Parts: sequence; structure tokens; C-alpha cells
Amino acid sequence: MRVRELMCQQVVSVTPGESAALAARLLGRREVGALPVCGADGRLQGIVTDRDIVLRCVAAGRDPFRTPVGQIMSRNCAWVTPGAETAAAAQVMGAAQVRRLPVVEGGKVVGMLSLGDLVCSHSCDEAAGAALLNISRSVRP
Repeated sequence: MRVRELMCQQVVSVTPGESAALAARLLGRREVGALPVCGADGRLQGIVTDRDIVLRCVAAGRDPFRTPVGQIMSRNCAWVTPGAETAAAAQVMGAAQVRRLPVVEGGKVVGMLSLGDLVCSHSCDEAAGAALLNISRSVRP
């Protein structure tokens, strides 16, 4: 199965200059855990997660209304193409220890793929389980 068959195509993104507070509101409204950060040209520049906002902004004592996403986002994030096999995407997730991947085509974000998407598809349960195991290893005491 290919990533394009499972990815969410209704992607909401933010720009690096938008506030962490706006990103947090979008995360809440969309009930997602991560947003791609794209430039004006639509090209992927990074990703911001709910965890980034909490740890790099709020816990650090920064004002989320004045802190630009570009200061707290993760740069050089992992990503996949729509034509990639879902098992390969699961391997990327495990290696990068992430639960969500931007799907990029021609340098632009065209979708998002989550570990949940992989699990719900039942087409790559083993690969998704291996990815979750790799992700979870970093949080064990």
C-alpha cells in the first residue's frame, strides 16, 4: 500500500512567523498533534508539535502570543513522498522517533501521515508496531 492511500490530504500549516499561540489553537481545533511549517512558497521548513509548544515555549517561560513558530519548531524533519510504501513510511517514523510525517511532493506538503493512519489500515500492522516500539524506546526510563 502507498502513503497516498492513507494520508490526510486536508493539511493545515503555519508559517515560521506565526505565533505559537495560533499554532496551539489550530492544533486544538483540528485535533492533531503536529502542523507542518511552510514558507510563503508552500515548501516545508519544519514541523511544530504540541510538545514543542509546551516544552520550548510555555515551560521555557516564553509568551506564546509573541513567540514565532520558527523559534520553537523542529527543523530538518523527516518526511515521505505520496508514492512511498507505507512500510517504508513506518520505518522512517521509527528511525526518526516521530508519530507524524509530512507527505511532500515537489518540495510542497500535500498531506500528513500518522502512526494511527498506519495502524487503522491494518495493511502494515507489523511495520507500525515496529515503528511504535522504536519511538517508545526513547521515553523508557
